[in-house]
Amino acid sequence: MSPSIRKLIGAILIVVLVIVYALVATTIAATKLADSEWYIHLAYFFFTGLLWVLPAMWLISWMSKGKKKPDPNGH
Repeated sequence: MSPSIRKLIGAILIVVLVIVYALVATTIAATKLADSEWYIHLAYFFFTGLLWVLPAMWLISWMSKGKKKPDPNGH
């Protein structure tokens, strides 16, 4: 797969990941944490706000793989 196609697919998947993740995290918060204290909400959104980075890092790593152009200087 060419690097440009891989980057296009990865970019689309990251956008889908962020949208789906935000909807799921917000739905869980609205249904399960509705009567919780403010600090529970703060902790939940802090951790869920950071958790999406893990699959995004994997996608970015996958996007950066591919054919590398050889260095003309041999480095």
